[in-house]
Amino acid sequence: MAPMGGDVAVLIPVKAFHRAKARLSGTLDPPTRETLARHMAETVVRAASPLPVAVVCDDETVSEWAGAQGATVLWRPGHGLNGAVRSGVDGLAAAGYRRVVVAHSDLPLAVDLQWVARFDGVTLVPDRRDDGTNVLSVPTDAIFEFGYGGGSFRHHAREALGRRMALRVVREPLLGWDVDTADDLAPFPDLVAATCT
Repeated sequence: MAPMGGDVAVLIPVKAFHRAKARLSGTLDPPTRETLARHMAETVVRAASPLPVAVVCDDETVSEWAGAQGATVLWRPGHGLNGAVRSGVDGLAAAGYRRVVVAHSDLPLAVDLQWVARFDGVTLVPDRRDDGTNVLSVPTDAIFEFGYGGGSFRHHAREALGRRMALRVVREPLLGWDVDTADDLAPFPDLVAATCT
C-alpha cells in the first residue's frame, strides 16, 4: 500500500463480525449483531473517503469484506487490539504514510474523518463519556503507546503530553457516538431495522 496523492491513511481495526458486539447479546440475536457490526464498519469506511483505508484484522470474513470495500488488508493475527494498531501504523509508515487516523469500526454516525488529520500533533476524539478513544490521529514516526480499552482517552492524552507532543482534543458528537450497549442504540430505533433490510 503506497501513498497515492497524499501522506495520510485511515486505519480501521475490525473484529470478526460474528464475535462483535457481544454486550448486545441480551438485545439482539447473533445474526442481527453481525449485520449491525458490518453496517457500522461500512459507514466508517465511507466516512474515510477519499483517504485510503487499511483494515487491520485477523478474520478471513473481515479480510474478504475489507477487500470488497477497496481497503488494504493488514493481516495481524494474535496481536490483540493495541498490538494490531501499533503494527498497522508501523506498516503504513513503512509504506510511506506520514500520518494515520485510527478510527473504531462501530461509529454509526460517522460522516467525515479527513479533518482529524489536519493537525500536526495528536488529535483525540473521545467517546461521549470521555472514556474511550473513538478516533485518534498520530504521526507515523511518533513514539506513541496505544492503550485502547477502559480509560483509553485519558491514557492517550497522558501519552501525548508525556512525550511533549502537541495535543488537540475534539468532542465531536457524530464521531463521539459508538455502540457498545443497548442504551447506545436506544436513540436510533431505525438503525437496527435499517441494517437488517
